Amino acid sequence: MWRFVWQYSIFLGVVKVIRKIGDATVYEPQASEHAESVIIKNGRLIDPKNNIDSVGDMVIFKGTIQSVGKDTTQEEKNARIIDAKGAWVVPGLMDMHVHLREPGREDKETILTGTQAAAAGGFTSVACMPNTNPVIDEESKIRYVLGRAEGCPCRVFPVGAITKDLEGVELAAFGEMVATGACAVSDDGKPVNDSRIMRNALNYSKSFDIPVICHSENADLSSKGHMNEGLFSTKLGIRGIPVIAEDIGVARDLLLAEYTGARIHVAHVSTVGSVRLIREAKSRGVNVTAETCPHYFTLIDEDIGLYDTNKKMNPPLRTAADRDAVIEGLIDGTIDVIASDHAPHVSEEKDVEFENAAFGVVGLETSLGVTLSALVHTGLITPIQMVRTMSIAPNEILGLHGGTLSEGAKADVTIIDPQRTWTVQTDKFFSKSSNTAFANVELKGAALCTILDGRVVFERI
Repeated sequence: MWRFVWQYSIFLGVVKVIRKIGDATVYEPQASEHAESVIIKNGRLIDPKNNIDSVGDMVIFKGTIQSVGKDTTQEEKNARIIDAKGAWVVPGLMDMHVHLREPGREDKETILTGTQAAAAGGFTSVACMPNTNPVIDEESKIRYVLGRAEGCPCRVFPVGAITKDLEGVELAAFGEMVATGACAVSDDGKPVNDSRIMRNALNYSKSFDIPVICHSENADLSSKGHMNEGLFSTKLGIRGIPVIAEDIGVARDLLLAEYTGARIHVAHVSTVGSVRLIREAKSRGVNVTAETCPHYFTLIDEDIGLYDTNKKMNPPLRTAADRDAVIEGLIDGTIDVIASDHAPHVSEEKDVEFENAAFGVVGLETSLGVTLSALVHTGLITPIQMVRTMSIAPNEILGLHGGTLSEGAKADVTIIDPQRTWTVQTDKFFSKSSNTAFANVELKGAALCTILDGRVVFERI
């Protein structure tokens, strides 16, 4: 069926191929005018926001969704057709936690290669964290990121820093960054240790109605640790990071949010305690949302095996009980978002002793496949829940306008083949880096076509 997508791209003629790897191609989104009319036929349309879950057609006209689920017979004569039979047609996926490394570490990733990886993973938008070099902590750097994102195959929404240079001492200029395009603030990669500074940040954020994305960690307890503290870290002889370091950080941030009335979003939740604390806070009405990552609901500390540095991240992989708690949090809605925490590293930072290896793994190109394989195909969550956590919720939390197939909305659409089986091969990545925790793992489900603003920016034949 995907010959129709291929014919569509060639038919446009002037579409510029940015990169082609194997059977996957990324296109430049601004290389041609909008097609007058594009019709996606026979797909399973899934849009929880509009209570849509049915097989039907979608009409896109000049970058806007014109109709959903209606008979398109009369409109097909002059339209370009994408036959999505057997596939899901969903609002463009959104990853609200990625590290694009630019400016400063373009050897690991650039905004261009990171957005190529995003499009290949089915994402039409990403939010990028500010721990670059220099730190994204003022308006000119927000403007730089937005400028570099122009013409890329995925929307980029910068997250500004909470504190200048991520030093935790002086607040950054939230207002100037938000006015320039920042969608949130975070010192991700580092916790804001000073509770007074964090309280001030939360109060300040309310003036701009933005969430504070919290890297919740007690650095005194986690300092110099490299993996989860427990029986397995003892066996390997590696200094551990105890779960209580995250739990205490989450508890403090929740209490400060409750006290100030500000909005917080807890990043990369990984422990039983964090899930419980967030669930209890939500029941009290605290304005909190939370995310986790695919590696936390699939892997545990013992999967590190004999010092596999591609399974070293912060927070670290935890125990089976923690993994199960994270899954339960996704099932009952305690955890709102699945994000990748895409953190590319060059091989020199990973092909070293475990204690010397950098924290972080890439995830943009595997996040959808892992989620489908581990959660949807196992019946733990429904396709509707998956769309909610990977599209609707991140857009709502960041105050963006995506996450819907509503008529009149921008045509940001992801077409997914839930049955496509594939094996993770790092030489097929669009990302510059290959430090994945899922190398050589067979997955079921993949993005087949990513449409940004009415244009096909990625397709897999």
